[in-house]
Amino acid sequence: MTEIDPASTALVLVDFQERIVAMPTTPFAGPEAAANAVRLRDAFSEAGAQIVIIQAMRPGSEGAPGSDVIPELKPRNGEKLVVKATIGGFYNTDLHAHLRDAGVRTVVFGGIATEFGVESTLRAAADHGYAVIAVSDAMTGLSDVSHESSTTKIFPRLGTVLTTTETLAALG
Repeated sequence: MTEIDPASTALVLVDFQERIVAMPTTPFAGPEAAANAVRLRDAFSEAGAQIVIIQAMRPGSEGAPGSDVIPELKPRNGEKLVVKATIGGFYNTDLHAHLRDAGVRTVVFGGIATEFGVESTLRAAADHGYAVIAVSDAMTGLSDVSHESSTTKIFPRLGTVLTTTETLAALG
């Protein structure tokens, strides 16, 4: 069974923004994936793990309606907000430096969309040498096929895939 050490783990939640959560997604509605992300964030925060919220902000889109992180996942005191201008959360941001400086060795992922921001950021985390865990029901995709491909074909080759319930059990 997977065990998650909160002292060396970060929960990274990708693109839980108002307009993105409202998009038609599958196999889970955006609010359903967000509710699982909130459960994870609360548990990881209580356990003392690093929390990182990633927000997409394309150049020129600052202040655009729906660009804010949903209220339930707005960064709290001590949590890191990473603003990205590309699909992935590592490129041209301080995400890697933050994780490295915090002693993170394992990164747990949720977000929307599975096959875009989540997959790009998870792949980069693996490339940077982090152990990765994808929480399959704390993310959702733009199509069933792409979500399933990521969670059953790609992510298992890069790390571990768990449900929210399994992740919370592994956190202890």
